[in-house]
Amino acid sequence: MPTESAPRNKTLLLSNEELSVFQKTFHKNFSGAFQIGNAVVNADFCEIASTLPPCSIDLALIDPPYNLTKVYDDAKFKKTTAKDYESWASLWMPHIARALKPTGSIYVCSDWASSTVIHSVLNRYFKVKNRITWQRDKGRGAAKNWKNNCEDVWFCTKSDEYTFNLDAVKVKKKVIAPYRDAQGLPKDWTEDDETGGFRMTAPSNVWTDITVPFWSMPENTEHPTQKPEKLFAKLMLASSNAGDMVFDPFLGSGTSAVVAKKLNRRFVGVEISSRYCALSLKRLKMAENNMTIQGFDGQFFYERNAGLDIAEGRNKVKSSVRSESNNNSATLFE
Repeated sequence: MPTESAPRNKTLLLSNEELSVFQKTFHKNFSGAFQIGNAVVNADFCEIASTLPPCSIDLALIDPPYNLTKVYDDAKFKKTTAKDYESWASLWMPHIARALKPTGSIYVCSDWASSTVIHSVLNRYFKVKNRITWQRDKGRGAAKNWKNNCEDVWFCTKSDEYTFNLDAVKVKKKVIAPYRDAQGLPKDWTEDDETGGFRMTAPSNVWTDITVPFWSMPENTEHPTQKPEKLFAKLMLASSNAGDMVFDPFLGSGTSAVVAKKLNRRFVGVEISSRYCALSLKRLKMAENNMTIQGFDGQFFYERNAGLDIAEGRNKVKSSVRSESNNNSATLFE
């Protein structure tokens, strides 16, 4: 059984009994996974990458092990040289390119040290469109260096024809300078009793509203490098549509799969750890009865930590977000 937690600790735990049950449902390869959809594959992606079905992926969300020495369950990724890390990424990246549809998009996460390496590899196979930098709200300080408090997400496409739902990720900003036209009507902004007035603007590539999962958040797990659901929700709403296939070759604790389920996308994820695969399936099962995404209410993404106060109210993802018409209408709020 999992270790008992403190009352306010909401970290999701996995029992040995649950592990045993979920292991029976794992896929071991891609056979049937993309046809069935919503599949978790327990395998080493590098070993099965060449078997990815061609032109099968609408959106790839990739959070590979960074070039750091880190233990993931019973697997260890060891820091190496930049050249060797680039060689490692080059082993599997062309298979992603082959499997991505002509209209598909790909996002790849990286830290500052490996960001240029990832960019170099991506540039060989895709059209690099942008680099998103998001501020993590926690990090370890250093006596003789700047605190490492941000990560990158590279945005690339297969071609110049791709999905980008701008209206789904526009930013709702409070009007600082409420200009009016000659008739006294708001000029390029909307009056609002709650804020005084707001303007919908295009999102930038610098995000400061993301909260890394921590112990008092229900989405938190034992995975050491878990990405926030909110981060992937933004990427998914912008670069895919309801029913699209989302692929994650390094699934970890299942964040991309859970977000895909909540936003009515299909998914296939690959994870080498059977324990993390089981954790993903447990999260997916829980999502059937709880569509909440931290900081997102089905229409707006709220600023950092606001969702902690509205988790049982405005932050509930309404069932209408599952419909095609409403699924791409979300906006950001800052």
